[in-house]
Amino acid sequence: MIDTQPFISGSTARVLAFAAHPDDLDFGAAGTVAALTSAGVEVQYCIMTDGDAGGFDDRDPDETARLRHLEQREAAARVGVNTVHFLGERDGFLEPSHRVMRQVVRLIRQMRPQIVLAMHPERAWDRLQRSHPDHLACGEAVTRAIYPAVENPFSYPELLSEEGLEAYKVPWLWLYGAPKERENAFVDITGYFPRKMEALRAHFTQHPDVAAMERFVEQQCRQNAVRGGLSEAHHAEAFHAVPVNADDTIAGF
Repeated sequence: MIDTQPFISGSTARVLAFAAHPDDLDFGAAGTVAALTSAGVEVQYCIMTDGDAGGFDDRDPDETARLRHLEQREAAARVGVNTVHFLGERDGFLEPSHRVMRQVVRLIRQMRPQIVLAMHPERAWDRLQRSHPDHLACGEAVTRAIYPAVENPFSYPELLSEEGLEAYKVPWLWLYGAPKERENAFVDITGYFPRKMEALRAHFTQHPDVAAMERFVEQQCRQNAVRGGLSEAHHAEAFHAVPVNADDTIAGF
């Protein structure tokens, strides 16, 4: 089990968080994000699709996308995030293509974060809804981008020659929405749980039954706390934390 407290309390300056759709980060990591920003960490979001296929109203997809951009910016603000990037991919059609990966590499080299958050690229069979194909594609694109492309100056060389974005070695990759057997890091978000819920409520187009959503999130976060060694009175978010460039890392191994 990885102790997450040092990451929250002082060793982290910047975090870049990726999601497939507006609201994915709020379900998976908004409490952790609130803890980070409250500690003075700069967090930026990157949402890969416009969420144009989401919602329960008979609404034009372009209008849905417009509303979901607004919802995500508001949700981000509620947990202390001021910058939200949108890649503009079509909801339901996200692929770990070189077009997407190049944009991921570009953002990581620009920000040079200590931690990158992303959705998990492996399917969780106990709850298939966690593993929407766009979620898996998000995780795969970010994982492929982090190693080796972000740290290889010969990957997308125009980023260096045209924009001056030098190669960068990402220290940590934290994946959320992981299969339970992969989870090895739990963040106590008890004090930030109300802000997580406020962020989720901002996605008004996505919740036909707000009370049911809140009960589900409450239950999941309490279960995470118990699995992370906390009491049932706590709330936690769970991650598969991967050290990408640790002290003992050798290139290519």
